[in-house]
Formats: sequence, C-alpha cells, structure tokens
Amino acid sequence: MDTAVFRLEGVTKRYGDLVALDNATLEVGANEYISFLGPSGSGKTTLLRVIAGFEAPESGRVHFEGRDITNVPAHERGIGFVFQNFALFPHLTVIQNVGFGLTHGKSGLSAAEVERRAVEMINLVGLSGMEGRGVDQISGGQRQRVALARTLAMKPKLVLLDEPLGALDANLRSRMRNELRAIRERLGVTFLHVTGSETEALAMGDRVVVLDSGKIIQTGTPGDIYDNPASPDVAHFLNRFNLFDGTLSKGTFSGAFGTVASAKATRSNRDVCAVRYDRIRVLPASSKAEGPALKATFIASEYLGSSVMNFFDAGGGHLVEMEHHLSLGAPDTYEPRQDYLLTWNPEQAIVFGREAGQ
Repeated sequence: MDTAVFRLEGVTKRYGDLVALDNATLEVGANEYISFLGPSGSGKTTLLRVIAGFEAPESGRVHFEGRDITNVPAHERGIGFVFQNFALFPHLTVIQNVGFGLTHGKSGLSAAEVERRAVEMINLVGLSGMEGRGVDQISGGQRQRVALARTLAMKPKLVLLDEPLGALDANLRSRMRNELRAIRERLGVTFLHVTGSETEALAMGDRVVVLDSGKIIQTGTPGDIYDNPASPDVAHFLNRFNLFDGTLSKGTFSGAFGTVASAKATRSNRDVCAVRYDRIRVLPASSKAEGPALKATFIASEYLGSSVMNFFDAGGGHLVEMEHHLSLGAPDTYEPRQDYLLTWNPEQAIVFGREAGQ
C-alpha cells in the first residue's frame, strides 16, 4: 500500500535551454515537515510551482493522495501555497483576507460557516482580536500569519511555503520557525518549506532535501545531512565546513595541511577534505601538530552570542573559519596579523574523492 501523501516521479522542467528541474523524484509521507535547501537558481521555487500546478513539467508525473494530478489545474488540487510576499489584499481586513478563498471559491459554505472557520484559523495563528484590522495596520510577522491562516482555512492536506520567513527580521524569523512547526503539528498537515537558509532548513525540517542545478542531490534527516553531507557541494551549502582541495590516493589525502590517512571516503568528482568549523584547533605557530598542520594568519573574530567565530587567512585567498562554543568555556584570544597553526582530528574530517569506494 502506498503510504506517501505526495510523490514526484522523474519531473523535468525547462525554460528554453535552462533545465530548472532535472529528473526530480521524491516521496513525502503524511504529517511531515520537509525543508528544501539550495542556492539561488537551484530549482527550489520551480519545484514548488510544479507541485502547486502553476507550472507544467516537460516530463514526469506528480501524485497527490493516490491520484495523478500532473494535468489537474492548480485550483482543483487541494494544495495550499504561502507566497514569499504573502500576497494579501491591502483593501481587506484580516478576517476578510483569511476567508477570501472560502468566500470566492467553490466551498459552498454559508457566510456564517466562512466566518467561523476564518476566526478558528485566526485564533490558531495567534491573531485573536485583530480580525477587523487592515493588513497595513499589523506587523510583518502578523501578515505572515494572516497568509498562513488564509491557506489553512481551505483545509489543504499539503501546504507549500516559498521562503515565508525571508521578509522578516532575525528575531521574528526565530519565533515564526517555532510557531510554524507547532501549527503544523496541531493540524497534522504536511508542509513543504523552501529556504535558502541552512539554519532554517535544519531547524524546521523532519527531513531536508538539498537541490543544486535542478537536481535533488541529497535527502535525509537534519542530523544525516549535517553529519554526513553527500558531496562537497552539500557541505558548502550547510555553511558549517571548511573545504580543502587536495588529492585522495591509496587511502591518504594530501593537501596544504600535509598528508593524512583517509580510511573512509565518499565518492565525488572532486578530491576535497571537509572539516567542521568547531573541529578546528588553534596552536602557536611554533607547535608541532600530530596530524594535519596548516599555517594561517589570524584576521578577526565575531561574537555570535552562543559562540565566537575566528577567521584565519591560509594564503591563496583561502579563508578558514574556526568556531568556539561558549558552553565549553571562555574562548582563547588571538593577535591580529599573527601566524598560528591550525589542526584537527583527521578522523573527524569528511573526505570526498574520485578514488573513494563508496
């Protein structure tokens, strides 16, 4: 029995010579929160638009709740879409915006039932008491909630969110991340959430889908993606790894830091050693490190609240980042323009290469 509420089968979408989606295949279960992560132009928004029915694929099929909806018009799919700019009607009140789809669609509901459902959704998203306000009289975070309430009022089984937190400030984004997950869990609805923020993707998704150049290149839990990126590109998108080019040969990796044993490596078309920011250790320049040793010049540090980021110039335009979590104690201080030795446990690095056996 098919347990997927939603399924893509080999979906390809082109715009002229540009391949926006390249044979995308994905299954999503009921009551899942899926984050789509990738750089600009990776195909994230195009994927949502194909799912919603705003774009037609050149090939492949789209299935929803056990039926093929590839050629079904968007308004007949039963899928909700929350736009990045919210797309609210400025001349309508909060409750009129929330009830708009029920009033002007084919719901067949009475005016009293439309109002009841709109009020229910307004309460759900925490806007009780604001029903009569214009959308220009509420904050950006509140407008985001109105857009979500309008979508949820239609009782979709699948909600698509196209960078819904992108227009909010950092504090609001953090609060809304928690609220979106809580709302989804209360309703038991599947959410597909597009974002260019690795922090947002990892924090919100039950699973993370990483896209690049129109291809789905990795799917997994946030822990899987973070601990075991499938390629140097995925490691780069996560913005948590230093990437060192080099050569993988016969169980060793050679780079600017020397040669170290690499018993385990992941197959890739590039030879790269990836080291997480918080795995880097800083030693005096005169030290003799056991293992990788990279001479670098300290540039600056940046206080982030829960951690401190330190930046080093390793030459050739290569910036190396080192993170110190303040929960581990007070950070060391370094002298600007002074040389240091950077090292790490090679067993904690992730090696990619052409000769890898897996």
